[in-house]
Amino acid sequence: MKSRDTLNRLKKFQVDERRRRVAQIEGMIADFERMAGDLEREIQTEQERAGIHDPAHFAYPTYAKAAIGRRENLRRSADELRGQLADARDALQEAFEELKKVELLDERDQMRERADENMREQADLDAIAAMRARGAAIA
Repeated sequence: MKSRDTLNRLKKFQVDERRRRVAQIEGMIADFERMAGDLEREIQTEQERAGIHDPAHFAYPTYAKAAIGRRENLRRSADELRGQLADARDALQEAFEELKKVELLDERDQMRERADENMREQADLDAIAAMRARGAAIA
């Protein structure tokens, strides 16, 4: 049973590790979206200050152009992370299913052990009853 306990602990560790990875990716996506939103507000502020909203205009603020580039990079990165998140969630689901299989095997083994123990106890009780019956028949 020790190997089964070790396998159970390993599968639990894998599930926990994959949960942490999913949470980490979700946090990174949220951070990137927050930063992109901040940049969007800064771009709007800069455009209002300059009075020019067309990035193709020759006098469009340089800071706003740079912020647009950073915002787009953040959005692309967040999109790439969403792909990684889907993969990480799939891996978490697989790890969880493997853990459940190990737990079901463990539960089945425990039920078998309990059934064996119950059979031994019943055999002992039957032997005691038979001895008492023989003793009562002799007396």
